[in-house]
Amino acid sequence: MSRLAPDSRADYPHQHALPTRWNDNDIYGHVNNAVYYALFDTVVNRWLIDTDLLNLGESDTIGLVVETGCHYFAPLAFPHAVTAGLRVGHVGTSSVRYEIGLFGENDTTAARGHFVHVYVNAEARRPVPIPDRMRRALQTLMRGGGYS
Repeated sequence: MSRLAPDSRADYPHQHALPTRWNDNDIYGHVNNAVYYALFDTVVNRWLIDTDLLNLGESDTIGLVVETGCHYFAPLAFPHAVTAGLRVGHVGTSSVRYEIGLFGENDTTAARGHFVHVYVNAEARRPVPIPDRMRRALQTLMRGGGYS
C-alpha cells in the first residue's frame, strides 16, 4: 500500500479553528490519536449546525457514523491551535463522505481523516434520502473543484 501525500489548506473549502486542550496530549507529548476523531466530529457537526442543517434534539433526520479512517502525517500538540478543513468527497442517496484535514502551523495536513454519515429518520433509525436543501449545501463542499 502506498502512502498518501498530505493535502494543502486550499483543498478544503470550509475551515474552522479548534483549540487543543492540555489533556489532549498523551505521554509522548502530542495529541492522542483518539482526539483526532473528536476534532473530525466537531468540525462536521459545527458546520451542520451553523448552516442550519442540524437542530440538536429537534431534527427529523440525523447522521449516524458508519465508517471512519485517518492518515497521520505530522504531530499536533497542545497549546497549538488546530485548523480543521472540511470537504465532501461523495454524496449518495442517504450517505455522505466527509473528509477532514487537520492543520497545525504548516499549510499541509498533519492528519487527514474521513467519516461516512448515513442519514436516518431520528425516530425509526432507518435510512432516508438526503433532503434537497442539505444536498445543495453539501455540494458547496465537494472536492475536486466543485467548490462554490
